[in-house]
Amino acid sequence: MSRDSQFLYSTRIDIPSMLRTQVIELLNQTLASTLDLKTQVKQAHWNVKGKDFYQLHELFDEIAAEVEEFIDLVAERITALGGYPLGTARIAAQQSELPEYPFDLVEGMDHVTALADHFAIYAKSLRDGIQKTDELNEMDTNDLYIEISRAIDKRLWFLEAHLQTATNTSRAATANTQSHAVKAGAKEAKALR
Repeated sequence: MSRDSQFLYSTRIDIPSMLRTQVIELLNQTLASTLDLKTQVKQAHWNVKGKDFYQLHELFDEIAAEVEEFIDLVAERITALGGYPLGTARIAAQQSELPEYPFDLVEGMDHVTALADHFAIYAKSLRDGIQKTDELNEMDTNDLYIEISRAIDKRLWFLEAHLQTATNTSRAATANTQSHAVKAGAKEAKALR
């Protein structure tokens, strides 16, 4: 079977074949990117070095295992719709929406930054999938995209938390405090008039 063919197995699911074909094509694109994302996380897992090695090594492995579950969910949805999941490494490499993972990274925070960048791209593609399946009124697949999107956003938060520093947090708090002080001063000045 060629990658370009849209062979459909018969199914009793009451979704018209033309709609199923569109959704399967979208899901196969997501499958390719999800497979790619998992291998990129494993690349970071295998190659991370530095003072946070153990913590990041474990975190990356945990994230890769979660992404593996998403691969299975997407492939099974394709199959449930009567489609054929295209899930080989070669197809993933050709079809993924993600850029290549940098091979010159060693330090933990460099890997965290690269993964955060790639997770953000993947998260956007999931939101595009949410929108497209909503427009197609294919709500079961829409729900799948929402489920994965929510988990990916959480993982992106975990990665970004490593990149945020107390200095950034205290600057934001100082700016917020100064803003409140200016507003309070303006209120006092107005009250004195």
